[in-house]
Amino acid sequence: MKIVENKYLESIQVQPDSYESSITADICLFGFKKGHLRILLVKRTVGKYKNSWLLPGGIMDDNETIDECAHKVLRCLIGVENVHISQVKAYTNIKRHPVKRVITISFYALIKPENHPIEQKMNVTQIKWFRLNELPNNIGFDHLEIIIDAHNLLKLNLKSNLIFGELLPETFTLNEMQSLYESILNKKLDRRNFRKKILQMNLLENTGIIKKGIKGGPYLFRKIK
Repeated sequence: MKIVENKYLESIQVQPDSYESSITADICLFGFKKGHLRILLVKRTVGKYKNSWLLPGGIMDDNETIDECAHKVLRCLIGVENVHISQVKAYTNIKRHPVKRVITISFYALIKPENHPIEQKMNVTQIKWFRLNELPNNIGFDHLEIIIDAHNLLKLNLKSNLIFGELLPETFTLNEMQSLYESILNKKLDRRNFRKKILQMNLLENTGIIKKGIKGGPYLFRKIK
């Protein structure tokens, strides 16, 4: 992933002499890797919450919508394009920002981390994937609340939308799919019941290929398009 250049970093800092209030888009970017649901955070380099971990975010310009702003953040800050975003909630607490009034609209987006390797550069903000169940203690502003709200919506959408296809590789085992569901729902699922329900939904196609490296191993499945 490309990381924001210093010029862009300067442009997203809230200034007291700018607009009377600012509207920002903050993105909860989720990925699934090595059996764990993860979220991408950036480290703040200036201001009251210097060295705190934050969600990727940016200020909405006068000539763009909040959705366009969210896509700008994904494109300019972490080099991700053409990703579906889902709006989560508005955060309007009067004192949520130490400089001035800032209203935030949060979104979540789903990607496959293996397809978007992080490209660390010098003299730019740090960027890192964290397990959702092992978040750092120094998360700035109200971003922990935003993460919790986005995760709760993700759990709801898992039951009604076929979002697993956005997080799993093109082919996967039923064990890997169950691991994803358990990671999102934060609970263990009965193996037999899970497989029965998933296969009855006719969401998957058996490729007939056995996963490499596992003798007599499980078959690989893919999502039916």
